[in-house]
Amino acid sequence: MTKKEILKIGKYEFSSRLLVGTGKYATFKLMTEALEASGTDCVTVAVRRVNLTDQSKESLLDYIDRKKYKILPNTAACYTVDEAVRTARLAREVGLSDMIKLEVIGDQQTLYPDLTALIEATKILVKEGFTVLPYTSDDLITALRLEDAGAACVMPLGAPIGSGLGIMNLHNIQIIINRLNVPVIVDAGVGTASDVAIAMELGADGVLLNTGIALAKNPVQMAQAMKLACEAGRLAYLSGRIPKKYFEASPSSPETGKIK
Repeated sequence: MTKKEILKIGKYEFSSRLLVGTGKYATFKLMTEALEASGTDCVTVAVRRVNLTDQSKESLLDYIDRKKYKILPNTAACYTVDEAVRTARLAREVGLSDMIKLEVIGDQQTLYPDLTALIEATKILVKEGFTVLPYTSDDLITALRLEDAGAACVMPLGAPIGSGLGIMNLHNIQIIINRLNVPVIVDAGVGTASDVAIAMELGADGVLLNTGIALAKNPVQMAQAMKLACEAGRLAYLSGRIPKKYFEASPSSPETGKIK
């Protein structure tokens, strides 16, 4: 077995390449069990959907072991640059992290990002010292502009958030992976373990998912499946697959010649 690699995003290091969300679980107990099974050491938390001020009330954060998991606050449900920037600042002020998953939503139905606003918000937050992980479309030009804006990684969607459709455009994701110098984390649309494996086999540095685990019939088992798929996909990528040949088939056990 190869030595486990460390994923580096800005100044942060992760032992797992699977980043997992904390929303949509039936209970907090189920969430904690699924997070454990996933092997992740980084969990996303929607800043605008958790109680950050009233300590007398139950909060999602009460169920996350800060010694075990790095918190990746996100700006989910923000539709403008100002909303996203204010939410990121709040996350840092209350001690969650200066690492932020930046979302600036442009369409309420599909939750597709507003790319112009996303680039603007990235520039602002980078100048303020944040480690910015922007959720974006699978558009190469936007990805390059986010890299130029100082994003610590780029997170192109595989498919619309929560859709479970998997990676709809492998070609676009592959181009982004090949062209960028910062890590590429495939985010959104993952439905099952094979989607994770495909993303990792393409050369993605990691995968972020939530719904695929949280709404599975057995979230804990699915979390374990996602973990194994992430590890297998990465190992396959590093191993170097054989080239595809459509008309030049060769026997797997040749009768003559030496096996090389």
